[in-house]
Amino acid sequence: MNSSTVDVRTAPDPVTATPGERARSVPAPTPFRRVLNVELRKMFDTRSGYWLMVSIVGLSILATAAVIVFAPDDEITYESFATAIGFPMSIILPMIAILAVTSEWSQRSGLTTFTLVPSRGRVIGAKATATFLVGLVSMVVAFAVGALGNLVGSALLGADTVWNISFETVPQIVLGNLVGMAIGFTLGVVLRNSPAAIVGYFVVSLVLPGILLLLAQVRDWFEDLQPWIDWNYTQVNLFDGATDTAREWAMLGTTSAIWIVFPLIVGVWFLRRSEVK
Repeated sequence: MNSSTVDVRTAPDPVTATPGERARSVPAPTPFRRVLNVELRKMFDTRSGYWLMVSIVGLSILATAAVIVFAPDDEITYESFATAIGFPMSIILPMIAILAVTSEWSQRSGLTTFTLVPSRGRVIGAKATATFLVGLVSMVVAFAVGALGNLVGSALLGADTVWNISFETVPQIVLGNLVGMAIGFTLGVVLRNSPAAIVGYFVVSLVLPGILLLLAQVRDWFEDLQPWIDWNYTQVNLFDGATDTAREWAMLGTTSAIWIVFPLIVGVWFLRRSEVK
C-alpha cells in the first residue's frame, strides 16, 4: 500500500462476521408503560397542567359549598351536588385533554419527544390513555367530594341524607364526561394548537348545538336527523341517565363516529406525516 492509497474500513457484515465482529443490535423500542408514565408526568409538569389539576379539586369544593349555602333545603340532595360539580368538570376535563396533545407543539418539545420515541402513534396512544386515566381519577374525586358535601349539608339541616342518583346512572355520567374529553382530545390532534383547539371546543360545544337546534325547529326534515349528528344532544342524555334504549345508544355511536372517530383518524394520519420543528 503506497501513501496515496486510502484504507477504507467497512462495518462487519452481520451475516458473515465473527461473533466478536458482529454489528451492534438494534435496541428494543421503549416500553409503552414507560411512555405512559412520562406522559402522565408531563401533564403535571407545566403550570397550566398543574393548576388545571388543582382546579378540579378546588372547584369541586367551591361548588359543594355553594350548594350548601345557597340551595333551598329541599334541594340538598346528591343530585344537586353532582350537577353543581359536573358543570366545571365538563369544561376543565376537555381542556386537560387538549393541552395533553398540543403541549408538544406550543412548548416546542415535540422534536425531543418524537426523537426519543419515533413512533408517533405510540406517543398519541400514551397521551390518550393518560388523559382518560386522569379523567377517571378526577371524576372519582368529584363524586367523593359531592358525597361528602351531601352528608355535611344534610347534617347541618338535621334532615335525612338523600341519595337520588342510582348506580346505573353513574357509568353514564362518567361516559358523558369521557365523551367531552374525547372531543377535546380530537380537536387537539387535528389542530395541534392550544388556543385554536380551545376556541374550537367552545364553538363545537356551545355555539354549534344552538345552531343545530334552531335548524331542527325551522326545518321539519332535520328534526329527526338532529339526534344522530348532534353530539351535545347525546351527551346531555348521558348526563341525565336517559340513554337506555338501543336507538339512543345507536345515536351515541353515530355522533361519536362523526365527531371523534373519523376526525381522530384523519388527525393522526396528518400528525404522523407532519414536520416537527
